[in-house]
Amino acid sequence: VAVGGLVNRPRTFDVEELLRKFPPEERIYRMRCVEAWSMVIPWLGFPLGKLLKEVEPLSKAKYVRFETLLDPQQMPLQQIDVLNWPYVEGLRLDEAMHNLTILGTGLYGKPLPPQDGAPIRLVVPWKYGFKNIKSIVKIDLVEEMPVSAWMQQSPDEYGFYANVNPDVDHPRW
Repeated sequence: VAVGGLVNRPRTFDVEELLRKFPPEERIYRMRCVEAWSMVIPWLGFPLGKLLKEVEPLSKAKYVRFETLLDPQQMPLQQIDVLNWPYVEGLRLDEAMHNLTILGTGLYGKPLPPQDGAPIRLVVPWKYGFKNIKSIVKIDLVEEMPVSAWMQQSPDEYGFYANVNPDVDHPRW
């Protein structure tokens, strides 16, 4: 995972190195989808903030931009023109640094399988599922709000913040 942008110490981390440096913790969070389903998942992972502190964000950094693996051979749906690939997502820096925000490395006590975003995915319990980007290969700290893949595709349905509010239905419902 390459971590760069507005940081003092840009680095590329090997997944095994991340797992040694940041031992996985279990977190039980409800995943909510804009398509009106939810489930409780026992995740394994580590706080994203710990990784970001390692690269020392600059004061100009306000947002974190995430990018997924682009490999249509391994991920055949990337050949379909639903989205502009690679998948991009973003958070405000304070959200990324929050202790509840983790980089997921496993679920149900086992390593994360490919279909769930192996080897590393984002898990933010107060966001809708589409914000929880899978198969992360690049993380950049940036000054401007990143335009995510779904924001670009359908901005009326998929806003940047996408916070779950149990008292307000998502527009799709």
